[in-house]
Amino acid sequence: MAKRYLGVFLAYLFAQLSPIPVAMILRSMEVNLTTYNNIVMGWQITAFILALIISIILLRKVEDFPRNSDRASPLMTVIWSILGFFMALTGQMIANMFQIVILGIEEQSQNTAEILELTRAFPIFVILVAIVGPILEELIFRKIIFAELYKRTNFIIAGSISGIMFAVVHDDFTHLLIYFVMSFVFAYVYVQSKRIIVPITAHVLMNTFVVVTQLFLPEELIEQANVIQLILIGG
Repeated sequence: MAKRYLGVFLAYLFAQLSPIPVAMILRSMEVNLTTYNNIVMGWQITAFILALIISIILLRKVEDFPRNSDRASPLMTVIWSILGFFMALTGQMIANMFQIVILGIEEQSQNTAEILELTRAFPIFVILVAIVGPILEELIFRKIIFAELYKRTNFIIAGSISGIMFAVVHDDFTHLLIYFVMSFVFAYVYVQSKRIIVPITAHVLMNTFVVVTQLFLPEELIEQANVIQLILIGG
């Protein structure tokens, strides 16, 4: 089991770090900016897809929780997935209001802003943001980290440790609370449903919602949407 998990973590690190040497090589070759951006972006998307495929293969025989009658039925799986999406939205709204009122943090999440900027410049990046990224993150932070801690401790400890790790890896320390709360929500629906597909679906819906409201709304509605998202979920 440990070797499988190590393989998943190495695949994730490869996806995160491999674009760096690619970018360095391209800079040394002095390619034009358009070619540089297209190659780096294509490499990053390919690397994440490969990491996801490797992770699925390695974890295909690792059960979420013991198979028993408590596992969600197909209907309840759909219900919990939708509930997880709305719970994540609500949790982020409460966390962001706390940041605004108590901590005085009102700026948009830098991580979200940078991702959306990339997605506008390279629409194909939406595959990574809305689908590949959420699936890979749920496999690592819920199926591996949270689930293994939960077997040995309890929900609060497992949720806190995995939540902190999930928040830190997003490299947006101003909005750690928002990522921490979102992680707790996904862990909760995972425990309740005992199916990893539930937090995966909720996470995909969450990211897709942000991308769609930012990229596909009519221009006259984008500014209003930005204000609403800033207030509700920090951007």
